Amino acid sequence: MKNTTTHVEPEGCKRWAPAINAALVAFVLIVLPLFVLLGGRNGEKPAVWIKTAVGDLRRGSDEVSLPNENAPTHADKLLGGLLVEGFDQESCRSRYQSAMYRRNAGRQPSQHLVSKLRSHEALQRRCGPGTAAYTNALEQLKSGKSVVSPECRYLVSISYRGLGNRIIAAASAFLYAVLTDRVFLVDPSNGMDELFCEPFPNTTWLLPPGFPLVSYQGFYLSTPERYGKMREDGVLRTGEINGSAAGDLPAFAYIHLDHNQTDADKLFFCDDDQRLMSSIQWLVMRTDGYIAPGLFLVRAFQSELDALFPERDAVFHHLGRYLFHPTNRVWGLITRYYDAHLARARRVVSIQVRVFPWQADSPELLEQIKTCTQSQKLLPAVLGEEDDGPPAAAPGGAAKPTAVLITSLKAWYYDKIKGAYWERATANGEVVVVDQPSHEEAQRYHVKSHERKAWAEVYLLSTADTLVTTAESTFGYVAQGLGGMRPWVLRMGMINTTVSWPCSRDVSMEPCYHVAPVYDCRRREDAGKIVPHVRHCEDWPTGLKLVD
Repeated sequence: MKNTTTHVEPEGCKRWAPAINAALVAFVLIVLPLFVLLGGRNGEKPAVWIKTAVGDLRRGSDEVSLPNENAPTHADKLLGGLLVEGFDQESCRSRYQSAMYRRNAGRQPSQHLVSKLRSHEALQRRCGPGTAAYTNALEQLKSGKSVVSPECRYLVSISYRGLGNRIIAAASAFLYAVLTDRVFLVDPSNGMDELFCEPFPNTTWLLPPGFPLVSYQGFYLSTPERYGKMREDGVLRTGEINGSAAGDLPAFAYIHLDHNQTDADKLFFCDDDQRLMSSIQWLVMRTDGYIAPGLFLVRAFQSELDALFPERDAVFHHLGRYLFHPTNRVWGLITRYYDAHLARARRVVSIQVRVFPWQADSPELLEQIKTCTQSQKLLPAVLGEEDDGPPAAAPGGAAKPTAVLITSLKAWYYDKIKGAYWERATANGEVVVVDQPSHEEAQRYHVKSHERKAWAEVYLLSTADTLVTTAESTFGYVAQGLGGMRPWVLRMGMINTTVSWPCSRDVSMEPCYHVAPVYDCRRREDAGKIVPHVRHCEDWPTGLKLVD
């Protein structure tokens, strides 16, 4: 880990040092009158900021986190109504603090989306774990029989593969639950309970222990209750005349949308099959991708989706900021790094370099990063070895630097880029500071410390002014969506590309659905040409992407 200092306090120690008390007194006597007279900082209500700052001072000087001076002055902790008041702020500090760390204020959600989220939260409280309705639904599931008109219906999302995959999969599965009025429950394995705060007030999104389908995490192609298999075998039939009767339906169906899904599995995106599934009380879904573009092809969902998301390129942007709040332990990693390396920067450029452990360090990729960032004016060019550049500014009078945040499993790219800006002057005299939070060298699944760092680094990427990502990376997809940025995408490794330039601006900040349905359900029509806001991805030509 680079540029990191760890300070350990004795367990149970309360920090009531005299210096802190003195700082608190000075704060009240000097800063309080200034804020009352001047009306607060950046237009913020004085009382709110003062209350936060005093609380931080009491917790200890090393925990004080002042508002980010580069954050939008209109920072809205409720994100335009996506979030609600009422959560315990100390149990999840990131929920209401995140706006202070974003340089991009983000998009405003539609009022229909805000209203729908409040309705869904009520559904989670009425039918979720710990309620009589949930207990009754479990008993029905144990019986192996369907119920004609279930009081509540459920979607269980299986968590697997890398962090980026788990996040985009959970977000789009949640969208499906919202569209179909199903309680959304997440498989708590793979760190979902340790990385993310609870998103719903006064209830949980985690599937509790004791779920009757004990082997659900292992459901796959051979599972008898796989929806595609039951359709292939004629166990389930669509249609008003020959369709399956409600009383003949199974107690649950397994939805297989993994990379090896069959054509029958892709019937999930067809209207007739959605009508059939609406009568099945429990659905268990496996996907590691972003299925949202496929949902926009289902005619029954289109009018509701249009109302929820008038800006079609902001679906994950809103759902991601609503669902995924780092736990306090992860939030500490984020804020400590941000305050030390990014908070005082004039501008932050994030560069996400996705390389696999077996890949050698690539001078070609390094050159691509350099050419992309300099040709697009994201970073300044450097001068030759013999040129010292413009005269240095007087100590203490230099302009604020441009901070470059690099995330990668490897340190080689960081070392080379940092060396370039340290060893040579920039052509315009701009000061460039390059940092990398960690370099794990290999992706370590199920290792908690690795997962926490990965989530912290995704989040840090999203706080930048400008983002450069690697093609096809779900890690980059999450960062661009949370940050509300159309990234510059490095072309390295792109499938079937014939272009020669090093990077291009993405058409949308939405993730790409890599294993999307190829054709329309009724006609053999290219799925990327059915509706204008669902197109093929540039970095994965057979995939689908939402655009505005």
